[in-house]
Amino acid sequence: MHSLSVPSPLGRLTIVSDDAAVVAINWADETVPQDRPTPLLAEAARQLGAYFAGALTRFDLPVRPAGSPFEQRVWAAMCAIPHGQTRRYGELASAIGSAPRAVGGACGRNPIPLVVPCHRVLRSGGALGGYGGGLPMKQALLELEGAL
Repeated sequence: MHSLSVPSPLGRLTIVSDDAAVVAINWADETVPQDRPTPLLAEAARQLGAYFAGALTRFDLPVRPAGSPFEQRVWAAMCAIPHGQTRRYGELASAIGSAPRAVGGACGRNPIPLVVPCHRVLRSGGALGGYGGGLPMKQALLELEGAL
């Protein structure tokens, strides 16, 4: 595994990859010890920087999030939500033939936030719902994308 810690307007991020794909992005309080970044990590850092600068609306990175087949379906459905738009847990559940609570659980276990955009999923009625980085961070991401 390889990792690269990078700053963002919302706090430090640590990008983790294997030799072929990004496997995690974590909000980190400290810089993680690291070697020279791999080309994949450097590209992921570049794309995250462009996203936060408002110059990137769709990530183009190989990703391999570890999860159950159900979680993989939920995460694929989240990736289909366009930049600047949101969906409700119930809408995703209907799209994949599941229940909103199960979709919410899978969203909470998303190991690659931002690239797999769990922040674009809202509770019924449009309430923000949960987010691993906290609701202020979810709101800031949605504002950055023009979804709020």
